[in-house]
Amino acid sequence: MPHHASPDSPFSLSGLMAAVADAVPDRIALVAGPRRLTYRALDERSTRLARHLVATGVRPGENVAILSFNRAEWVESFLGVLRAGAVPVNVNYRYVAGELRHVLSDSHAVALIAEDSLAATVRAILPDLPRLRHVLLLEDGSVRDASLAGVDYEEALAAQESSTGGTGDTDGTCGPGTAPLPATSGEDHYLLYTGGTTGYPKGVLWRQADIFRAAVERRSPGTPRARTPKDVADHAARCFPQRMLVLGPLMHAAGQWNALSMLLCGKRVVLSTDRSFRPDRVLELAHREGVHTVQLVGDAMARPLARHLLTEPSLCPDLTSVRSGGTPLTPAVRGLWRAWREDVALADAYGGSETGVCGSATAPDGEETVASSPDRRSFTMGGSIAVLDGSLRPLAPGSAEVGRIARTGRIPLGYYNDPIATARTFPKDEEGRRWALSGDYGTRAADGSIVLLGRGSVVINTAGEKVYPEEVEAVLKAHPSVDDVIVVPSPDETLGQRVTALVSLAPGASLHEDALRAHCRVRLAGFKVPRTVHFVDRVRRTAVGKQDYRWAASVAGEGTAALTP
Repeated sequence: MPHHASPDSPFSLSGLMAAVADAVPDRIALVAGPRRLTYRALDERSTRLARHLVATGVRPGENVAILSFNRAEWVESFLGVLRAGAVPVNVNYRYVAGELRHVLSDSHAVALIAEDSLAATVRAILPDLPRLRHVLLLEDGSVRDASLAGVDYEEALAAQESSTGGTGDTDGTCGPGTAPLPATSGEDHYLLYTGGTTGYPKGVLWRQADIFRAAVERRSPGTPRARTPKDVADHAARCFPQRMLVLGPLMHAAGQWNALSMLLCGKRVVLSTDRSFRPDRVLELAHREGVHTVQLVGDAMARPLARHLLTEPSLCPDLTSVRSGGTPLTPAVRGLWRAWREDVALADAYGGSETGVCGSATAPDGEETVASSPDRRSFTMGGSIAVLDGSLRPLAPGSAEVGRIARTGRIPLGYYNDPIATARTFPKDEEGRRWALSGDYGTRAADGSIVLLGRGSVVINTAGEKVYPEEVEAVLKAHPSVDDVIVVPSPDETLGQRVTALVSLAPGASLHEDALRAHCRVRLAGFKVPRTVHFVDRVRRTAVGKQDYRWAASVAGEGTAALTP
């Protein structure tokens, strides 16, 4: 692939990161547990990893999977894979063997970077992954599985020369005895795995320059976009070194994009390395590091944090803003934060893996919510965002018609390995313009803002995790005592939505809901397992045999009636 062939070519993510590291080398970039990395150190370690990957035969454009909890090495690995000219693949650490097999196989991953405890699940599926030829193991205190024949991550980095080669080492030069690194480009790929309409995750394939513009570039309103990597570096040098506590998992878009956008502004990312969410420990960390902003995922995180702050209101004097991604904060939770500190800024970001960051909602409480549904929020969106009618024509501001929220311009190339789903989610209109459909429906207000009404499918958003009912239903139906099933969301004060299953049993069968959950737990990630099970005499279906979601919503609880397909 020729480089610097277009204005986007200089905007590779690794090249931008290296330019920022050159501009602010001694500034702290990352705090994760006991580790504190300057921009110089982060650049050096990610370059060492890149050299190791190239030396082991990873070629430009090949995919390298990362299976890890939030920790410094996740960020190093992501940047190092990019610097090697390869493509990082985010893997959900909650996945069981079947789900891991799908992502590692579907992504054609040739290498895997994994924590010891998580890699144990991979060992059983290695025979099904003929392309996977190299494994790097991260120490996490558990016993290492020697049968994986993996290379220790720290040993791999230590074996490489320390020279980073300046801004991105883009000429491919290196010190004696080290593997040369390829040139990188904004035309190179960025791959983000997310839930798909069939239940199994799909890889959303972007160009790096496009994901930078659509999700990562951070600028004030009215400020022009960066024209060169030097503009990005100069902006970072001028920026106030703000500190953000990123609580969203880095293996999801919200956590990953927030962390990357902060780093490309020369700011400081603070990660909680705890394996479980404890609000007291999170706030102790935020207080100790003097964080200014907390990025979190909906009420599931925001509610317990606010409640703890109300018991110790003197904590976190530097904390001035809270940003929620993945799912919006409800009015009740926003009220808890206002009770702690009246002037705290609360913002909900709207976007998705297929669309990037589209806009945000920051209006005062009482003006931003449709009273009948806390999910109906008014978002200020960029000029590339529209509400489309059934013919893919943008609706005019003030139109009462409900349409599909979509983005044009800087959008993904499509789904990796899935042309059918690509055609469905990224259609062309009559003028040949490509759109990325978000899956959400909304209306266009007179002022141009977009009122989010909800998803157009029956996807369940539980604490920011997407659960597709078809996948859960397939697992439930595999139980010999189950005759039929329908899975829907029901309201949950903590999670936003919970996975609820309506189950009819086979004639003469008996089954306890605990046994049904146990059946699911070995086949599904924990967040997909139904939290509520209703046993019914018969799962109702429509005249054409489709599941009757209106009926299911009435059984599962008020608040899901709008999920009619």
